[in-house]
Amino acid sequence: MAALLEPGMLVRHPARPDWGLGQVQSSIGNRVTVNFEHAGKVVIDLSQVELTPDFSPRNSH
Repeated sequence: MAALLEPGMLVRHPARPDWGLGQVQSSIGNRVTVNFEHAGKVVIDLSQVELTPDFSPRNSH
């Protein structure tokens, strides 16, 4: 999964829906830094958590 996550991608943490939508800031090895709407910047170890890509269209209004 780490190879699929690139900066700018939108993701969700499956165990923490309260964090809201997150945007990948960086990805190095199994560690990904994500800026979540309600949790701020979080470093995630992808060997422990599988983030879910969010491809839903964003409301631009």
